[in-house]
Amino acid sequence: MQTTTLDYAVYFEAGISFEQYVLEFEKSLELGDQVFNHQYLPLNWQRSSRILKQFEVGAAMLETMEALEHPVKWLLISEPWCGDASQIVPVLAKIAEASNGKIDLRLIYRDQHLPLIDAHLTNGGRSIPKLVQLNEQLQLEKTWGPRPVAAQEMVIRLKADPETAPNYAEELHKWYALDKQQSIVSEIISFLND
Repeated sequence: MQTTTLDYAVYFEAGISFEQYVLEFEKSLELGDQVFNHQYLPLNWQRSSRILKQFEVGAAMLETMEALEHPVKWLLISEPWCGDASQIVPVLAKIAEASNGKIDLRLIYRDQHLPLIDAHLTNGGRSIPKLVQLNEQLQLEKTWGPRPVAAQEMVIRLKADPETAPNYAEELHKWYALDKQQSIVSEIISFLND
């Protein structure tokens, strides 16, 4: 079931800035075990912080954004406890920041907005992060996520094997470390050009 145009406007208005997301992430770290999935937060904070410091938006992405005919709105469904989000959200935030206003990014928490994520399931699951691109009238254009295609294929393969399923997350984060955000950038360039 897809949500209506009105719903997207409501969700976009309810979305928060990346800066607010980071502040709330920090607060969740301070609250510790009072927060759902708190055990994942310290490592995810470390991953996100490293990417924010090291990742730079390259020429190909800058050219792609410059060529956008109309500004777009990105509604990014996420949660700080999500390992994939720790690898992807900082990249998308830096891309939006470098877009000179062509990309308006808002984040929205999955667990507080289940009807939104339920309209954008991945293989029947509420996988995040999920990037929802809206036009200037806040109508759905397309989606991306929850992770690059190569990583998604690897996760499906690892989870299907009982021997590798328990450690799939470790292998996934090794993949992210070796990939150095290149697959995310490549796919987002294609996503914007589509």
